[in-house]
Formats: sequence, C-alpha cells, structure tokens
Amino acid sequence: MEWNEKLQQIIDYIENHLQRKEEPINIDEIAKIAGCSFGFFQKVFSYMNGISFSEYIRYRKLTLAGYDLKSTNIKIIDLSYKYGYDSPTSFIKAFQQFHGVSPKQARDNDAKLQVYPKMNLLEKQKYTWKLESRRSFRLVGKSIKVSYANDAHYSQILKFWSDIQRDGTFLQLISMDEGNPMGMFGMFSKYDKYYNEIEYSIMVISNQEMPEGFVEYIIPEVTWAIFDCRGAMPQAIQRGWKFLNEEWIIKYPFKHAKCPEFEWYSNGNVYDQNYLSQIWIPILEEK
Repeated sequence: MEWNEKLQQIIDYIENHLQRKEEPINIDEIAKIAGCSFGFFQKVFSYMNGISFSEYIRYRKLTLAGYDLKSTNIKIIDLSYKYGYDSPTSFIKAFQQFHGVSPKQARDNDAKLQVYPKMNLLEKQKYTWKLESRRSFRLVGKSIKVSYANDAHYSQILKFWSDIQRDGTFLQLISMDEGNPMGMFGMFSKYDKYYNEIEYSIMVISNQEMPEGFVEYIIPEVTWAIFDCRGAMPQAIQRGWKFLNEEWIIKYPFKHAKCPEFEWYSNGNVYDQNYLSQIWIPILEEK
C-alpha cells in the first residue's frame, strides 16, 4: 500500500474518532495502519504535509469546537473536556490563538471562525466562516434551469455567466446593485427531483424597478452560515462547495431554513488569487 493510501486511512480514522466516536486517538492503531513505528510515522507526516501530526489534530479539534459553539448550547467546560484539554483555561487559550476570538465571543453572530479542513492529499485550502442574521431583502436578475445529471450544471452555469456578460445583462445588474458591499449572487432554488433540475439565478440586491425579462425574489429574514472562499474563479467556489459537502454539511447540519442557498461574488478581478467569493447557507439557530 502506498504512503498516500495509508495516510488517507489514518486521516479517516482520526475523523471517525473526533467526529463520531468522540474517543481518544490510539497511537498504536495509527502505527499499525502506517506499518511502522508511531515516531517514524510522525516524521513522514510532517515531511509530506508541512505540519506536524500533533498540530494537525489540534487544528482539527479547534475547528470542530468552533462548529460546536455555533451550532449548540454546549458549555465551554464540557467542550474543553470533549476535545481532550486538561482544563477550560488551556482550551480557551488554544481556542483564542487559533480563531482569534474567545469561545464566548465565538457565539456572537459577527465572529468569524477559522477552519482547518480535513486533510486533502491533493490540495490544501483554509476557510473562515461566520453566522450573520440579515433582514429581508429583494433580489432581481435572470434565471435558467440547469441539469444536475452527470454534473452538467457546472458547464451550464459557466455558460450562463458568459451569456449575461455578452448580452449586456451583467452591466445592467451592476448599475442596479444596491448591496452593501456590492456584489452579485448566484442563487440555487426550485429543485425538481423528477427532472433532476434546479433553477439558477444571477442577481443583485436592488429596490429599483424590475426590467423586462428579469425576475425577483424576496428573501426572508434569516440567519446565514457564510463561508469565505479565496482564489480565482470558478475553482475557488467549486472547492468551497466540495469542502461543505464532504465535511461541514454532513457533520454539522444546522437545520436548513426554508430559503435558497447562495453564492456571492465580490467586485474585483475574478482571476486574482485573493479574489473573495462566499457561500451562504440559510440555517435555523438552536435556541
């Protein structure tokens, strides 16, 4: 078995213990999977990934602790013991160093938390996220139906963006944008299970009169889990969805509010490596 395969098995073992069993990680089991001593495995892990094995586990624990603080009412003392800290004081210190805010501050909707994703052997990407409550707002723009069969929606959505830039709709939307900050939304709505289709809309926040051929949506007041995606389009937003589908949505399913999901694209150069896009997931907060 190749090292990458062994490493993937070990990563899966770690995630299973941290997220599902909530049990201590057994270094003897890791050594068995790796087929070498635990000390040698740690050296190889650090060499291959540019981060020590202990740091990786610590970053994952603090990432998951951030999810817990946002999605549940768990007490900080219980959270510290859940993730193997000897005392709430040591946990609070580690949490603040990693996230830049205290556990208590992390529960504020405006607080942005760091994410160290489950290790992907092909690409490394960090995310930040926050909860944000927003009042109802109006979106206007244009919509198409796209097919989810064989992932056809990827190419159809890219073509839709290209079409609105060619026919002048893109500039028209920019002139109508009243968002703060300004930016365009890609909205997913009206999923049709029978035809395996979904409606995709390109829209802006606006209270102006709706032009002919446009559609509008009134988005209700709701709380959003907002994830920052940094990098050139469309790869950055696609990696963001991959991360959400493989980790966040499965493990931390806040109840989904009855509202569409969004992509949000800031003004700027979409090919820049620091370009900002976001994924907005509407949620129901635990009371």
